[in-house]
Amino acid sequence: MVKKIFRIPLLYWLLISIIFFASELKGTLKDNDTKIFSPRFKTLKIERSDNFMAPPVLILGSGARLIISFDEIGEDNSYLSARLVHCNSDWEPSQLVESEYIEGFNTIDLEDYAYSTNTFVHYVNYLLEIPSEDFRPLVSGNYLLQVYDRDEPDRTLLQARFRVVEPMAGVTGSITSRTDKGFNDKYQQLSIAVDGENADISNPYQDVKIVVEQNGNDYNSRTITNPLRTMGKNVIYDHNPLLIFPASNEYRRFESTSTRFPGMRVDSVKYMGTNYHVWVNTDYPRADSNYEYDQTQHGRFLVKEYNATDSNIGADYITVHFFLDTPELIGKDVYVDGEVTHGNFDSFNRMTYNGATGGYELAMPLKQGAYNYRYVTKTRDENGRISDSEIEGDKYETENEYGIYVYMRKPGERYDRLIGHTILTGLK
Repeated sequence: MVKKIFRIPLLYWLLISIIFFASELKGTLKDNDTKIFSPRFKTLKIERSDNFMAPPVLILGSGARLIISFDEIGEDNSYLSARLVHCNSDWEPSQLVESEYIEGFNTIDLEDYAYSTNTFVHYVNYLLEIPSEDFRPLVSGNYLLQVYDRDEPDRTLLQARFRVVEPMAGVTGSITSRTDKGFNDKYQQLSIAVDGENADISNPYQDVKIVVEQNGNDYNSRTITNPLRTMGKNVIYDHNPLLIFPASNEYRRFESTSTRFPGMRVDSVKYMGTNYHVWVNTDYPRADSNYEYDQTQHGRFLVKEYNATDSNIGADYITVHFFLDTPELIGKDVYVDGEVTHGNFDSFNRMTYNGATGGYELAMPLKQGAYNYRYVTKTRDENGRISDSEIEGDKYETENEYGIYVYMRKPGERYDRLIGHTILTGLK
């Protein structure tokens, strides 16, 4: 049965979105994270077409594709276009001109879109594939995809990061809980080896840098420029303080794939006038609890409506209520974090302490699906230190995902080439 069309939900969602994003619109031209800048848009996701669990990395010249999708709240589509910005390893724009890093013109119109069906909140879903016949990266490195209105090309509405690798260097490594800071405690340490046989690495101490990300998080990424030693063509990175990470904890999760019955870790579902609301089971701090294994997706989310032929247009927008039962943390803010927040910490995912209920609360508008999440803190001082250790704890057994990216820039070159990449999981 087709649901009755309401116009109130659209106004409701736009109002909520404006409140969430009003404080974040200023200074968007300086941001280079994966981020949504306009309150009209939601659920930005970038993933490999052949592997939901793989990070957004393309092998130069391969047949693999990235799928970028997002929604525009409303009943009508906009005329949108996209462009690519080539970046160095620190995500700042490189010195290359557009003709050097992209084939053809650096613009593509987003013409693959569809309207939501049988949903209370109406939206338009957009899809974009990279590479496409007319939109193909030519060199390796970091890329920033920017989406804009054709009438306002200088105003970026949303953007997404991805990488392109030319696989010249083999990358191997291991993770251990036997760290330089302790044994089977709260840390994990990485050891990395780069095989430069085919990469023509002449000076690894000057020309090569390695970026390491834990679970795709930018706030705790590390850049290593000095290897421990070289062995022939092999470059070894080991016993480096920057390769020691707090072990963190497994992600929490919930599923909201149906509005007819509660999903995994959902206490209740209720329609409240304009849309459905979902209450996630009460969460508690885990820093002082024993480790519990749970096979998660390292923070990722999956849009899913159990009865929809195409969840991209069949999943509804719901209000998800989180509650963290813990005393107030003075001088710190608490956030819900995961891929859905793209490493941003703003009003969209910031929780509010309620003295009456004795915990932190957040009502977050999300699309139906399966979500990984965790609670992180951010200090209110000028440093703004971000950590999940205080609430989630650090358990050495945690199965983290470490992305290893090897960049090389020789003297005279004008950009950082991404010459090697691998993913490490599981302790040795």
